[in-house]
Amino acid sequence: MPPSAAGLQRFRHVVIEGPIGVGKSSLARKLAERLGAELLLEQPEDNPFLGRFYADMPGYAFQTQLFFLFQRLKQMRAAQQPGMFDEAVVADFLFSKDALFARLNLSDDEFRLYTKMYAQIAPQVAEPDLVIWLQASPAALMQRIARRAIPMEIGIAPAYLQRLCDAYVEYFHAYDGAPVFAIGTEHFNPVDRDADFDMLLERLAGFRGRREFFNSHVEIPFD
Repeated sequence: MPPSAAGLQRFRHVVIEGPIGVGKSSLARKLAERLGAELLLEQPEDNPFLGRFYADMPGYAFQTQLFFLFQRLKQMRAAQQPGMFDEAVVADFLFSKDALFARLNLSDDEFRLYTKMYAQIAPQVAEPDLVIWLQASPAALMQRIARRAIPMEIGIAPAYLQRLCDAYVEYFHAYDGAPVFAIGTEHFNPVDRDADFDMLLERLAGFRGRREFFNSHVEIPFD
């Protein structure tokens, strides 16, 4: 393991989280390469309902949510097989955040049904050792979504991104499954700037608490 990553050996399962367009997958790839870790990525392109969801959120939210729930469960079951965590794993999703999107997108009746299914599934999935929460404003997210030009994402409204960012703040206010290191990414770019990436590794190596905010524009109290 490179010297700059040696301090992260205690984190065997690292998750990168944050709203659409914030750079989760890009940072997960870079971190996994530096750590010599297995890479576990979401597979939104495999969800047959996602494009229709972005065009008609009320009409396709439930189907989209259930597909992601069982897709992520399958991925996590595979990751938790004996021997998988002999090597570190870096993922671009936190399984338990699935409920965040469900609460955001589903009607009350749909959410009650979803919650019953989620309650049966969630105990099967272990929490990670570290969550890196990437933050950016809705305006910055819109710019990044436009740059990457994934057709199904082009119609995402700024109002939806604002609701999503607010939902992440509320979610991590209550989350206590793993230590959370929050990073503002509007002026700090660990994906494209190696100096910023090295600084991130140094901060993570020295991270010993349950919560830390770095370059963050959102600092919230934790119980």
